[in-house]
This record gives sequence, structure tokens and C-alpha cells, in this order.
Amino acid sequence: MINFNLTQLPDRDAKPRTKGITMVMDRGYSLREIEDFLSVSSEYIDVVKLGWGTSVVTPILREKLALYRNAGIPTYFGGTLLELFWIRGQIDDYCRILEEYQMEYLEVSDGSVDMDSKEKCDLITLLSKNFKVYSEVGSKHPGKVIPPYMWVEMMQAELDAGSVKVIAEARESGTVGMFHSSGAIRSDLIEEILHGISSEKILWEAPQKSQQAWFIKLMGSDVNLGNIAPGDALPLETLRLGLRGDTFHTFLKK
Repeated sequence: MINFNLTQLPDRDAKPRTKGITMVMDRGYSLREIEDFLSVSSEYIDVVKLGWGTSVVTPILREKLALYRNAGIPTYFGGTLLELFWIRGQIDDYCRILEEYQMEYLEVSDGSVDMDSKEKCDLITLLSKNFKVYSEVGSKHPGKVIPPYMWVEMMQAELDAGSVKVIAEARESGTVGMFHSSGAIRSDLIEEILHGISSEKILWEAPQKSQQAWFIKLMGSDVNLGNIAPGDALPLETLRLGLRGDTFHTFLKK
């Protein structure tokens, strides 16, 4: 929705979008909080992730999922939840839960467990028969550094296995994976990834405003960004359109 007539704004596809996706992280919000942020931001939110294992202990889980569903926003459980089931040998139980809660999407990750790459790809192939799979590349452990060429190889293997998009790990803090502990961007890593993988196939976790602005300046308004706080969904859209100081000049004709 654009209230005022401004020229030189970048075009944004209407939902459902396949590019320029904004993935919001639900860290355990109440129904009232969800209603509040959806009232101003639902148009700008493409998918919601219920972070890590919060869905296990959320007492209003069905009601929460219904709120998002009624707003036309798909949801999925955080990849850590799959890891919790996987390490216990309960993947069949996990699939039954996804069906029970009418989940269209799921996330396959190995940020907290040691999962063989082939086993991970086999799991993606299996699950992609019934669900849309987002798979995450990168470790949650700050001390584990993955060489850039391995990021490319893993991302391509997981796309080939059936992932609709690969997620570049940064956690909800934006201080691991693609980023240094300070939050500074590993630009050499991202450039290497983009040489091997189409940007439309990648969902970059970028919870901090400076990170979001950096990606938009590099790849334009249609870059896929994730782990966005609910209150930042509308501000992120202003960054995508050049309506905020950080990207003010990005889309103006020279």
C-alpha cells in the first residue's frame, strides 16, 4: 500500500511473492501482540517462523497459527525443532505433527547437531514430497567457520535435493554464520556465495537494520531477508523502497 504519489520507487511484487520475501520470526508472541503487528504489517510479511522450540511450550499454538492463516501468511516451525526430533529418532512423529497442524512449510537445519551432508539431503528429498522445504546452511556455533566454497556446495546440494530456498544462517542475533560476532558482514563470503547461487534462491537472515540496508544496497529491493522482528517488518519495507535514510539514494535515478 502506497499512500502518497512518489516517483522513482522500486516495483514490488504483490503477495504471494517468490522474491523480495520478508520472513518474520515469532519469538513467542501473544495473540494480542500478533493482532497488533499484523494490523499494520501483514501486507509486508510473506512467511512467519516460530523460533527454535517455542512451539513446544506455546499454550495457544493452534490459535496463533489460525491468526496467521487467516491473514494469508504461511508459517513454519524453526529448524531447531526438527533437530530436536531428529536427534531422538522421531522424524515420523515430527511429520505427523506437521500434518496435524496443517503446516505447508518446514525448515531442515543442522545448526545444533552434527548431521552428515548426505543424510541431510536425503531428509530434504523425503520431506519435500509433502512439504515446501526451507533448508538452512551455517552453524550456530561462533567458533565454527565454514569455508566459502563449502557454503556454495552445501547450498547447491540442498537445492538439488528439493529445497525451495536455502537459508543463510545468522541466528536471531545476527552475530554468527554470515556475520562476525560484532554483527559486521562477511562480505567476501557473501560475494563468493552469489557467484555460485542465484540470489532468488537464498533467504538471508539479517535481523539488524544495518545488515538489511547492506543487502538491499547490494541486491536491490527484491532480496529475500529473514529473522526480522515483527515490529521491523514495516520499517524493512521502507528500506526496500528507499523511504529511509539508510537507502534514501539507492533507487533515485542518477
